[in-house]
Amino acid sequence: MSRAVEESNRRLLRARDLMDRAYAEPLDVPALAAVAHLSRAHFLRSFRATFGETPHRYLQRRRVERAMFLLRATDSTITDICMAVGFSSLGTFSRTFHAVVGATPRAYRALGPLPPAPSCFGMSWRRPSTPVPHLPSSPC
Repeated sequence: MSRAVEESNRRLLRARDLMDRAYAEPLDVPALAAVAHLSRAHFLRSFRATFGETPHRYLQRRRVERAMFLLRATDSTITDICMAVGFSSLGTFSRTFHAVVGATPRAYRALGPLPPAPSCFGMSWRRPSTPVPHLPSSPC
């Protein structure tokens, strides 16, 4: 790997780390591009080429991942969780959640509390890329 590629990856990782830390805050592409020291257009192209998804999609997925945890680990309302993870519209949150997870927030919450398991197993098993079963079942 060339030195230029390594530097580019480091810059993109800085922007992705910001999205991971500040997922609930309003983030826009120009601000993320500035963190990576790239132009807006070059940042968008480079991010997608490096991580396989656009910055917007990555941020939405991070927000949904956090919402998945909050839905099953707290008694907060779906609206409160929607706002806590950075969405400003309940409709957008529900539509995005359903697109990423494959179930509505209410149906996902109905699966009950998170099972007691090592966190690495639980995170892998409930990753948004995995379809959510319609009926609770044992992972074994």
